[in-house]
Amino acid sequence: MVKSPIKNKVSLVFIPVTDIEKAKEWYSTMLGIEEGEVKFGHLYIPEMEEGAGMLLDTMPMWRDENGELPRLNVPAIQFETEDIHASYQFMKDNGVELVTEVQHDHFFVFKDPDGNMLMVCQC
Repeated sequence: MVKSPIKNKVSLVFIPVTDIEKAKEWYSTMLGIEEGEVKFGHLYIPEMEEGAGMLLDTMPMWRDENGELPRLNVPAIQFETEDIHASYQFMKDNGVELVTEVQHDHFFVFKDPDGNMLMVCQC
């Protein structure tokens, strides 16, 4: 069998957003992002500390016939924290829509302003 030329490494995750500037501001606040740039008018590429990269995208090419954007309707992306309870309180204090409370002292699920479900986990 021929070995796959594809690496078993996630390098980048895309998050669909409706307004790139609003999303840039929100994610920068929630994740403590200090640098990044908007490219081509629809992509925001923040400087991430470690792990896989993240790209916010208005996804003009992937909208449906009504111009609607796809959503992450399950928590497919997980952000890491060292203090799950402080992270939960931070999100709550900032008016973030929390889908779950802290589960098993380990994780919680929230929605971004576009309704994408994401997770924070104390790993």
